[in-house]
This record gives sequence, structure tokens and C-alpha cells, in this order.
Amino acid sequence: MNMKEYAFGIDLGGTTAKVGLFTTAGALLEKWEVPTDTSNAGEHILGNLAKVVKDKMQENGITAEQVEGVGVGVPGPVLDSRIVPIVCANLGGWGERNVSIQLSGLLDGIKVLVGNDADVAALGEIWMGCAKGCRSAVMVTLGTGVGGGVIVNGRIIEGAHGAGGEIGHITVNPHETAVCGCGKHGCLEQYSSATGVVRCMKKLLDENPDTPCTLRGTDFAAKDVFDAARAGDALAAREVDEMTDILGMALASIASTTDPEMFMVGGGVARAGDVLFNPLREHFKTYAFSSCRETPIVAATLGNDAGIYGAVRLIVGE
Repeated sequence: MNMKEYAFGIDLGGTTAKVGLFTTAGALLEKWEVPTDTSNAGEHILGNLAKVVKDKMQENGITAEQVEGVGVGVPGPVLDSRIVPIVCANLGGWGERNVSIQLSGLLDGIKVLVGNDADVAALGEIWMGCAKGCRSAVMVTLGTGVGGGVIVNGRIIEGAHGAGGEIGHITVNPHETAVCGCGKHGCLEQYSSATGVVRCMKKLLDENPDTPCTLRGTDFAAKDVFDAARAGDALAAREVDEMTDILGMALASIASTTDPEMFMVGGGVARAGDVLFNPLREHFKTYAFSSCRETPIVAATLGNDAGIYGAVRLIVGE
């Protein structure tokens, strides 16, 4: 069966939706962003997305017969590439819904498939990014939270409850007293997200009041912690060492479970570069099972476009 010419990829976030028009061969023709309307429990979201796609088709003279489908990455679990099974807090409390059927209905029957946003970003990197040519790879996204996507033999591991790849909620410290956003204690996200790095750095500053540190008394972000460590600040370097130690341990556990060809690290924190990656690789080796010790840990390359690429990959398949 011949593939149609075009496909749309949508990366749906709490504030904006990124949209891309692609050829089904994977060339990005045009991309743009639209605000996400989370009012009234997100009831307008799908209608707005349908309008955005239809407007773009009209603008380019593309008919429904020329569109293979629309792929959508959403910030929450997904079952069977179609259904969002739980309430997505950052979509205004969007409840359970069959996004595939609803959006397809609004688009006159164009095929729609849905994936978790982190899983879809992983699929994008494996298709057109840093893991091109790999069959199995694990994506870790270090942003406000820690997201993950596990691809084995070209397929997203969604799991029985849509929680496959929830790497951020692996318990790495059973003694933690602070509560994670998910309600648990000691999740990876509490240490390795941008928010976690700031939290842990503040704690280090409080615990070491007499140690000089360039960040003391400033309103710093995660980027500042890595910059300070790179510039030789001892306390900031200690925080980076502790953060990469915890992350390295978590990646080693994942390697023992799925044995990927590579780990891809994306999100804002990954932009820190060598000051993050060098200690992370060393700590990973310390914890890794001998067969997995040399698994590459690389920076993701598609940046904010990984989600729209992966959403199209859902549609065009293998």
C-alpha cells in the first residue's frame, strides 16, 4: 500500500502545542506553535488542534486524501496509541478520553494516533536524531521533571497502565522526607530534574554555611549550578557529582532491564554539556552490569522538535 504524501506531528504541552507539517519520508516542511486552551477542563483543545490542521491544509492546498495521518504526543500516559486513561493535570484536568477517535472525527476521518510525549520524543530521536539506526534506545528528558521513553526493537514500551518509561519515578533514595509531585518520596525526578538540582543545591548551601560558594545569596537556576561547577566552584561541583551519581545509578538499573544500544539525554539540563555528561558516564560505569558498561550516553539532537518528529513516526510506522 502506498503511503500518502503528508503527515502532521503535534506535541501537546500545557502552555503551547508545537505542530509540524511533514512529508511521510520525514522531511519537516513547516513548524509553528499555538497556545493550549486549558479552560473548562481542556474541552476546546481537540477542536483547536483540528482547526489548526485544517487551516494549514487549506493554506497549502492539501486535501484529506493526501494526509497519511496526525500523530499527537500528550503529557500523560497513553494506552494502545489511542486513549489517554487518566486526568492530565497540566491540560486543565483533561479527563479520560479517546483522543484518537475524537480528533479523527473532527478531521473528517483522517487517522490519528497518540503517544506519551516523552515516549514520542524518544521515537523521534531514534527515527531522525541522535539514535538514528538504533533498534533499541532509552530517552531521558531532564527538564522541570524527568521524563523517559523506552524503545525496544522499534516499539514504544507503553506498559499495562501506560506507565512504561516513567523513569523519573524510579525510587533512588528510600530515606527522602521531601515529597515528589507524584506523591512518592525519593524519586529520581527529585534529584535530577532542573527543579531537583536547585532544591539539592539549596540544601547543600544550608548544610555547609561556612563553605564559600558563588551561588550563595543569589536566585539561581539549574543552569547556574552547572556553570558554577564548570568555573571551579567546589560546592556546585559536589552537587553536580551527587546528581550525576544518582542519575548514573538509575541508568545502570535501566540498562540491566532493557539493555539499550544507547541512552539519549534531552531537556534543558542536557545543554550543560561535558560538565554533566563526563561525570554521568563515569558514575554509570561504576554501577553498570559488565556487559552494559560501554553503552553510550549521548545528548539528544532534535531538541524541542523531537516530539513532532516522533508523533509523525507514530503515523508512518516502520
